[in-house]
Amino acid sequence: MTTKMSKDEAHKLVDQLPVDSTWGDLMRKIYIRETIGKGLSDSHAGKIKHVSEIRKKHGLSE
Repeated sequence: MTTKMSKDEAHKLVDQLPVDSTWGDLMRKIYIRETIGKGLSDSHAGKIKHVSEIRKKHGLSE
């Protein structure tokens, strides 16, 4: 699932970058923004699991 981004939001991301930034720097910012947005959406929708549940599932100690 991708989140929608307005032109204004895209401009803000570009404006936050240093003058000598690369396309990779911009892509990284976009990826981070989208990932955080998805995580927040999942959290609001109740699609989260407690860390202890994940650790137990994978046999990791707490």
